[in-house]
Amino acid sequence: MQGMAFLERFSRTFRQNRSTSKLLLVVALSGGTSGLVAYSDATPQNSSNIVDSAEPEIKKKKVVVLGTGWAGTSFLKNLKDPSYDVQVISPRNYFAFTPLLPSVTSGTVEPRSIVEPIRNIIRKKKVDIQYSEAECVKIDAANKKVYCQSNANANLNGKEEFVVDFDYLVIGVGARSNTFNIPGVVENTLFLKEVEDAQKIRKSIIDCFERADLPSLSDEERKKILHFVVVGGGPTGVEFAAQLHDFLTEDLAKLYPDIKNLVRITLLEATDHILNMFDKRITAFAEEKFKREGIDLKTGSMVINISDKEISTKEIKTGEISSMPYGMIVWSTGIGTRPVIMDFMKQIGQSNRRVLATDEWLRVERCDNIYAVGDCATINQRKVMEDIAAIFQKADKDNSGTLTVKEFQEVLDDICERYPQLELYFKNKQMHSLVDLLKDSKGDDVKESVEVNIEEFKSALSQVDSQMKNLPATAQVASQQGVYLANCFNRMKEVETNPEGPLRFRGEGRHRFRPFRYRHLGQFAPLGGEQTAAQLPGDWVSIGQSTQWLWYSVYASKQVSWRTRALVVSDWMRRFIFGRDSSSL
Repeated sequence: MQGMAFLERFSRTFRQNRSTSKLLLVVALSGGTSGLVAYSDATPQNSSNIVDSAEPEIKKKKVVVLGTGWAGTSFLKNLKDPSYDVQVISPRNYFAFTPLLPSVTSGTVEPRSIVEPIRNIIRKKKVDIQYSEAECVKIDAANKKVYCQSNANANLNGKEEFVVDFDYLVIGVGARSNTFNIPGVVENTLFLKEVEDAQKIRKSIIDCFERADLPSLSDEERKKILHFVVVGGGPTGVEFAAQLHDFLTEDLAKLYPDIKNLVRITLLEATDHILNMFDKRITAFAEEKFKREGIDLKTGSMVINISDKEISTKEIKTGEISSMPYGMIVWSTGIGTRPVIMDFMKQIGQSNRRVLATDEWLRVERCDNIYAVGDCATINQRKVMEDIAAIFQKADKDNSGTLTVKEFQEVLDDICERYPQLELYFKNKQMHSLVDLLKDSKGDDVKESVEVNIEEFKSALSQVDSQMKNLPATAQVASQQGVYLANCFNRMKEVETNPEGPLRFRGEGRHRFRPFRYRHLGQFAPLGGEQTAAQLPGDWVSIGQSTQWLWYSVYASKQVSWRTRALVVSDWMRRFIFGRDSSSL
């Protein structure tokens, strides 16, 4: 007992004075006898005679990431600098491969096959990353705080609320479906933005067939129930309509033979054509294929009201208003800003904008340490004509008031990097120098020794800003932005002394980083029947079954983990062998 008491006192002394204790412990066992010798040199930590030789711990910069979508997850996967303390806040504790959501609605792919728990992704990182399942409800830019609310009802008192401080904030909360304030959209339609939306649509499809198969209904009532309406002729709406048609003809027609001829699919698009962002050859092929397969394609038709029984549309050209009954409506017409972002935009003086504006380095305008990536933001590219005087002055090194061809060529790379519209203008016009610019504005009689003044320089560049375009709200853009921003954070200390960006035309020195540049890798439009259209870089267009196999390989390779990759491929194989599942689970 005395030995145990001694050990307890010794252990307590060591724990209390761990940093300044020396310990020698020897245990000897011999011939049934035991001995214990202990030596401890412990001095109170607050003694003035002790000098702590350990270096003071460097405080890590706190990085808060809002959202676990394409942009946020790409940022987390590529962040490598361990000097950051990262806090991830999102109501969704997983990453979802959203391009396959239309496949989930038809049962081609199971919902769990396209999601990867965010904790599986961050646990493999050498960076200190913590995750909290909550939703950001307010961003306080002035005090560097975010106010969050847990979605989990942890106790009987209601939802838990907490506040998180940050040094850097990365906003990647995505966007919501845009209803354009049309009456009845929220109450009577289904969206296709989240995994839960796809599950609701799949269940609704099966429920419609089960209700229509009840013996007490008339054929007119069955036709109404089996009328599926898709609003929006973009990639998501078109792919869903194609998946729905395949599901009906390949699987449900065999299970509901008595009502299969009563099914109707209508695709509504307000513009003149579907897939407007694709090549005209793809648009024409898709429209012809849908008409051939019996999908009722109504272009130039704008939805004006949706009740619980009918959808009302207006023909844009004629103004004619008509209504038709429906069984299910899927709304896929673009994206809108989330309330928390709208409130944040009012705080920072961006209330007149549609989405959050950032500079070319993805930094929110009027905010130093806040970045925004993905669908919630857009890059506000600065115009050349806004800085034309500063560009001319920076290029005119001898301050002569005129610009030579040599002087322009020396800063041309920096100008093109800072203002990508100039690079695009040169490429489209097949230009290489100031002489080419002047020939385009003045005529062919321009010599290599020409010198231009500020007014001539303005005239030569007056059309450059017409090449400016906003980036599309796609997974491809969001993913590349997340990778770019993570690489910036990884090199934050390095570029403080060795900036790598273009010249500061309105200041001195160089920008720390090169601006973000989106690299378009192509886009797919699955059209059903094992046929897909692809538009790849260089305006290369491919349509058919071979492109469908290319789509399979690309989407399998882009999965976030080997687990989801194996699950998705196995789902495709299962569908080929056994067909799609028609249960309402």
